[in-house]
Amino acid sequence: MTQPRLAEQTEYGRMYARSTSEQATVPSITTVLSRAATDLDGWYGYSAAQAAVQDDRLRAALGSPAQLRAVVRDAARAAERHRDDAAARGDRVHTYAEQIALRALGKPHRAVEARATLAEHGEERFASRFDEWWDLYAPEPLAVEVTVWNSTVGYAGTLDLVARIAGKVCLIDYKTKGTDRDGRVKSLDAKVVTQLVAGLKAEESLVDAEAGTWEPWAYGGADLLLGVAVGETEVVPVQAVPAVLEQHWYKFCALHRLWTQETALAAAGPALRPVPPPPPREQP
Repeated sequence: MTQPRLAEQTEYGRMYARSTSEQATVPSITTVLSRAATDLDGWYGYSAAQAAVQDDRLRAALGSPAQLRAVVRDAARAAERHRDDAAARGDRVHTYAEQIALRALGKPHRAVEARATLAEHGEERFASRFDEWWDLYAPEPLAVEVTVWNSTVGYAGTLDLVARIAGKVCLIDYKTKGTDRDGRVKSLDAKVVTQLVAGLKAEESLVDAEAGTWEPWAYGGADLLLGVAVGETEVVPVQAVPAVLEQHWYKFCALHRLWTQETALAAAGPALRPVPPPPPREQP
């Protein structure tokens, strides 16, 4: 990364500090967004069932309770493995995108190494499709992996890219996505709008992480908020509709209040305690 990391994972989620020598005090944008309810029960169940059916040990395990338990145990972890694998792939794709932007800025970069890492994992097509998108849209980077802060609400985050495209200043967030049966990249969730609005509403951006110096956020008046779905077959950018931005900002602030309340409850200690039976009544 271009800056030393100010974020750390805590029991309350990912938190940011004002400098590398200070304690983290505010939640990340993604931590706040994680307070929104997401029903993944169906996906977890499907992942487990699919893993069990595809397990080569299943037929032999049918006559052995111990072996069957091992198959079930591994299948139950399939969703977590899939999630972790997807997160690691997303990190690799984001790193490549970051290096391409740094190269465009004329700054030191590791674009060749980042592409080689994708190739090692059989993911080079993500890089190829991203290159096609970069050439077609010709973004002019203004800030790469920029850390922003909002003191009024109390949050921070890191934006993937601020760039000028066709004369418009754009805040851009990349999402690595899979491909559907028709060979199209899967659609982005509308929560990317909430995430981008939180970035737009930042008040400061980081200048020096070690010194803890910040400057007023220069791109709070950005023209466009873009979510960019990066897949193996195509890259699809989508714009946040201006008419809905205010409502997404209200949603983010509500989720922040929920995070604050949940954090306070967790710090307050246990919510329940055992109740002993009352003392025996005296006999008349």
